[in-house]
Amino acid sequence: MLRLDRVSKTFRTGSFGGRELRAVREVGFEVAQGEVVSLIGESGSGKTTLGRMILRLAAVSDGSITLDGVDIARQKDYYRSVQGVFQDPFSSYNPIFKADRVLEMIRQRFFPSMGAADWRGRVESSLAAVRLDPGGVLGKYPHQLSGGQLQRLLIARALLLDIRMLVADEIISMLDASTRIDVLNLLGELKGRGLGILFITHDLSLGNYVSEKTVVLRGGRVVEMGRTELVFGNPLHPYTRNLLGSVPRLHRRWSEEEDAPEEEATCFYHGAAGRDATWPGLVEAEPGHFVGCATSGTCAPALELVR
Repeated sequence: MLRLDRVSKTFRTGSFGGRELRAVREVGFEVAQGEVVSLIGESGSGKTTLGRMILRLAAVSDGSITLDGVDIARQKDYYRSVQGVFQDPFSSYNPIFKADRVLEMIRQRFFPSMGAADWRGRVESSLAAVRLDPGGVLGKYPHQLSGGQLQRLLIARALLLDIRMLVADEIISMLDASTRIDVLNLLGELKGRGLGILFITHDLSLGNYVSEKTVVLRGGRVVEMGRTELVFGNPLHPYTRNLLGSVPRLHRRWSEEEDAPEEEATCFYHGAAGRDATWPGLVEAEPGHFVGCATSGTCAPALELVR
């Protein structure tokens, strides 16, 4: 359904734009119908920049993003198929207007000829899909609703368009624990209806809970990618192992953790006899599990190739 091929993003920096900052470097992966893909990485790894490019909020510098094989830049009704929900639900609403104004804006833009009764039924159906009571949210101002209600209202807004793909960028990071699980379970229900979801997060436990496939991003590059059970159960890249090792354990203090001796990084990418050309910079270490260079091209096998 949605495919990224060698996607890169370069920003001009400096007083006169004389320097370049490569925020995303030749990223490639796919999101299929009815699939949740977690895009995981630390702050500054390029996750949100990728999400913005998929939503056409930022231009692609190199490479291509396609939906059903057609470049998204050439699709006139792209937003009927792809929508996004962002980290801070409060900033998506104007506090002087009622919260359901975000729904009315969809009607004005995409359904101007729809009658009031038909629109009301469509709105109620969309709210029911995200487990919201119309009487509890319609006609209310943003400050009268919780963060979880506002976030689900934004998801309902996207569902009004019968979308096929949702970009969820850190959508639960500002919600409390009890509300988080509700939103995660909602994403699971939407996936069951055939919706493809790109779940952008820095929280590994959430990505493991909700997704079939995981993409690990570091410094704008994909360093590991594959089925979630393989990436989490058999992490091959040193960065992925470090991320997993940094997850707090419920019954163990960090001070009690023993410092394991540092092992020499094994580079599966440059150590492989042949590399899979499907995804740039990655090798298929096992079926459905791809990994990149352990040190971004400075490992011993890579230096040997240069000599």
